[in-house]
Amino acid sequence: MKKIWFYTGASSGFGRISAEAALRRGDKVAATARKLADVADLPEIFGDAVLPLALDVTDREQVRQAVWQAHSHFGRLDVVLNNAGYPLVGTVEWLLSVTHNATHSARRFVN
Repeated sequence: MKKIWFYTGASSGFGRISAEAALRRGDKVAATARKLADVADLPEIFGDAVLPLALDVTDREQVRQAVWQAHSHFGRLDVVLNNAGYPLVGTVEWLLSVTHNATHSARRFVN
């Protein structure tokens, strides 16, 4: 049975590679990224098997809307893969003081 995937962070790296692999297998994918332009090229390659969506996973309402849009478009969602993230580079002390609240909020909400 073909699956319908909902990918966060499908603009590059593992998210992009695994979303494209699912599409090549014949699965359908809702591919999300912070910037719609980063996933807008996928329908040119995979047609209506892919639904590109803009999504900031730290915005609860945007998450609800994107999931609703994908479910409405495909009729169901079989797999949700949370790949959204960004690299953090700096000293431990600086990272803890600057990023704790934002990353904790995103992780708590999405996971």
